[in-house]
Amino acid sequence: MQLLAFVLAYPFLWCVSMLPFRALYIFSDIICFFVYHVFGYRKQTVRKNLEIALPHLSITERRTIEKKFFRHMCDMFLEMIKTMNISDKEIKDRFVFTNMEMIREYEEKGKSVALLCAHYASWEWLVVMAKYTSFRSIAIYKKIGNKYFDKLVRKIRSRLHAELVESKKSIELIQYNNANKIKAFYGFASDQSPQLSKAKYWDQFMGLEVPVHTGAEMLAKKLDLNVLFVKVEKVKRGHYQATLMPLVENPKSVPDYEITSIYLREVEKQILEAPEYYFWTHNRWKHSGKKKATDKTMNVPTL
Repeated sequence: MQLLAFVLAYPFLWCVSMLPFRALYIFSDIICFFVYHVFGYRKQTVRKNLEIALPHLSITERRTIEKKFFRHMCDMFLEMIKTMNISDKEIKDRFVFTNMEMIREYEEKGKSVALLCAHYASWEWLVVMAKYTSFRSIAIYKKIGNKYFDKLVRKIRSRLHAELVESKKSIELIQYNNANKIKAFYGFASDQSPQLSKAKYWDQFMGLEVPVHTGAEMLAKKLDLNVLFVKVEKVKRGHYQATLMPLVENPKSVPDYEITSIYLREVEKQILEAPEYYFWTHNRWKHSGKKKATDKTMNVPTL
């Protein structure tokens, strides 16, 4: 069944990827109409999340953000498909780094980098960074259930010189690269919710206490990685810019969870600046209020 689903879907995806951008966004508007107005895909989840995160706004203001979000979400989904056949020039023109010199600066430091980002604006096209660095570019991700679509996503990323590694295999890979002096930028989108059973650290996020992923911080401390945050902004439809921001100078010297907390504050700033570009369909605050007394310390595995 997985193969059948892939065989049926692939011709459609390929045709979409060949559309010029003007036609792509017309198609996106059509899809958005059905997703939002007809099927109401996860509309209640989005509505609930906006109410939790932005209680200071009126219902009318939140509805406006909601509609803009769904339009952006459909755009981003089609942009991801477009990556199958996008040219180097097109993606470099549409996803620009404002401080490219920061990549050179951190390469010269001679250590691998934990690159933290959020599910905001376009984290999919962020992998174009691989074309600008001599380091390996590796994104930590959750494997897609359909192995054929998973293989396709890997293939698309490889066109941009980026690699994907499953989160459960990331520690082993980073440890291996570190031992063999293989330098890399490791991308972590750490703003979504971990499983409650694995939650060891909680922090405030948009006003509510929630469990937080600490893997990037743990690895940075354990393996002496530099840490950067990448702020992605949507300039206009189909155009983004990214700014690299150092979070701390020496990860080993700061108290546990400080890196994670600083990272969350940067994500909050992004959301408040333009909330319509955050990924609101994820039930991020579902574990709020479920913290146990034992959930206090970072779980650092032995490497």
